[in-house]
Amino acid sequence: MDFSAINPVLLIASLMVAATPIMLAAIGELVVEKAGVLNLGVEGMMIVGAVAGFVTAFETGSPILGFIMAAIGGALLSLVFAFLTQFVLANQVASGLALTLFGLGLSALIGQDYVGVKPPPTPKVNFGALADIPVIGPILFGHDLVVYLGLGIVAGTWAFLKYSRAGLILKAVGENHDAAHALGYKVVRVRILAIMFGGACAGLGGAFISLIRVPQWTEGMTAGAGWIALALVVFASWKPWRVLIGAYLYGGITVLQLNAQAAGARIPVEYLSMSPYLITILVLVFMSADRSRAPAALGKIFHASN
Repeated sequence: MDFSAINPVLLIASLMVAATPIMLAAIGELVVEKAGVLNLGVEGMMIVGAVAGFVTAFETGSPILGFIMAAIGGALLSLVFAFLTQFVLANQVASGLALTLFGLGLSALIGQDYVGVKPPPTPKVNFGALADIPVIGPILFGHDLVVYLGLGIVAGTWAFLKYSRAGLILKAVGENHDAAHALGYKVVRVRILAIMFGGACAGLGGAFISLIRVPQWTEGMTAGAGWIALALVVFASWKPWRVLIGAYLYGGITVLQLNAQAAGARIPVEYLSMSPYLITILVLVFMSADRSRAPAALGKIFHASN
């Protein structure tokens, strides 16, 4: 194996790109779970966001419009889950799984005429001379807008949950929805807004895959990213900054295995390809042993008459 073929600067820059879709989906799901709702439909919302963003960008020539439509598409699909779980009071796990299956089928139907075409390129943010700084420039100042948007969403979510009154209400709903309802808070409204935010973030993550990371449309191209995002929330112990760290660890492992293949590692490609998922499973097993940090009302059905 030729380690000299691996450029550490490009490796770090690439892991930021690889981590972004997982980070976006995970931070959205973290907010949903902080509100006491378990939405296993992240994969379905991501793939719908991927196809909605791709189709919009291809037809309009604007990647920005593509990302906006991806967020809207993910949020609209999440409303199906919100209706089932908050009004019909259906089981959250079953509803989430159904949402994923529905999203996969819907995206395949919408995207069948767009296989093999290329979307318009997404421009990178122009930082001028900062991008020319050795080492730091390519790592921090050579990305597109969505990479920085993802970092901003993580920082904003942390500040929202920690310092804002609305964030405290959301956490109160997730810890004890009956007590929150008794205090006069609109539990269902809070949860619907959280679910829509999670859907919008998942849609953005899916569009990042189809417009930037793999600029093309392929059926099922999210390839389990939504499930990794769900695991990442548990790994992060429902803390926004840990989501960022976990996403970068996953992105680093993903990029490293690709570079190892290119450098001629004498390990079967199949083992390298499954390594990010295997490590995610192992981490999830260790971290999920302690669920004391999970919102107390997570996955529980709320009814105002209770």
